[in-house]
Amino acid sequence: MLGQALAFLLDVVVQPFAAVLLFRFHAVWLQVPMRNPLGEFVMAITDFAVLRARRFVPRLRGLDTATLLLAFAAEFIYLALFVWLQQSAVTFPLAGLLAWTAVKLLQLSIYLLIITLLAEAILSWVNPHTPLAPMLHAVNSPFLQPLRRRIPPVGNVDLSVLILFIICQLILIVPVGALEQAAQSLL
Repeated sequence: MLGQALAFLLDVVVQPFAAVLLFRFHAVWLQVPMRNPLGEFVMAITDFAVLRARRFVPRLRGLDTATLLLAFAAEFIYLALFVWLQQSAVTFPLAGLLAWTAVKLLQLSIYLLIITLLAEAILSWVNPHTPLAPMLHAVNSPFLQPLRRRIPPVGNVDLSVLILFIICQLILIVPVGALEQAAQSLL
């Protein structure tokens, strides 16, 4: 019973914090405007850790490596505690956990893209002038533009979002699934 409660807390606190850190990393990388309620929330909830980490971890080729490292650390802690709760093991296979953490961050990144695509599609129908629209557009447009150049609208309906959904799902199923199995085999 205590193990279930700890697993629940891990799923509710640690994993979402890693996802928020990862979203912040991608937002900085994609130069997303964060002057909206969601962007301000992401900045406020992660500033306490990111600003301290930036003192010690420099930017690398324009990437916010401090935030990525914190996301990696949060996900690593989540997976290590998850493995510990599942196996009650005293030893941790470090190579397997590091590989699994990297794969999970890749998986989380794709899920974040899917969520932002879905949010942008829904908001474009409901309220296209919402303050979140510029942020969602900035996140999604680098991935949608190559598809929009090749796939024309059909009856004024942009199918590139649907195609990107399908591509993301296939990436999650085939290469990321294989990588996750390989990483879990190291555990």
